[in-house]
Amino acid sequence: MIPVKRAKEPKTFDALVRQPGLRALAEMTGAIPATTRPKGQKAFNKIASRIEDIPPEKLPPFWRKALDDLMRAYDETCAYSCFRIHPVTGARSADHFAPKSLKPRDAYAWQNYRLCAARLNSRKGKFGVVHDPFTLKADVFQLNLVTFDIVPNTNLSPASKKRVEETTRKLGLDKFSNARAQDAEDYWRKDVSLNVLRRESPFVAYKLNRQARLNAGDVWA
Repeated sequence: MIPVKRAKEPKTFDALVRQPGLRALAEMTGAIPATTRPKGQKAFNKIASRIEDIPPEKLPPFWRKALDDLMRAYDETCAYSCFRIHPVTGARSADHFAPKSLKPRDAYAWQNYRLCAARLNSRKGKFGVVHDPFTLKADVFQLNLVTFDIVPNTNLSPASKKRVEETTRKLGLDKFSNARAQDAEDYWRKDVSLNVLRRESPFVAYKLNRQARLNAGDVWA
């Protein structure tokens, strides 16, 4: 993982995701929505007395309407695996960093979304275990250029090292070791350029630069 800069909320997000979601939460708890439901749109039935009691699988997935914006905002890159999202890592998805089961009120909040390959989204589970790419400091996750496994920075505290290891294990990040190794080899053989490597495999590109393993003549701009 490498730090990810939080993108600005798109102008269309409120109308496409937030307001429909908040209306649904109100209706599903028997409350009066703060905004008027569009004509012809079916209302949601009451299923709980409190928002916190709504089963997460019952929440309407309006966040899917933000996927195109998430892909544009984050260069089509999974926040956790640091690969461009394509068949290697699975379909795109909007990960709720604070899970819907714990914070249903944030189910329709742009700041709670991380662009994520669907495979990793299904592995993430409960909030509090994995590092947040939005608050991650540089070089917390290191790359072993022999095995291409992820290792904690040796300067971290024992507790911080453990969290890196837990994040790596929870998300299965080392299941991509072979893909990372192949990307590096393709670059070193000059089958792909540095720009392509940065696009397709930014974690590998970043670590090759940090470890002074870029090809002769290549400059990290």
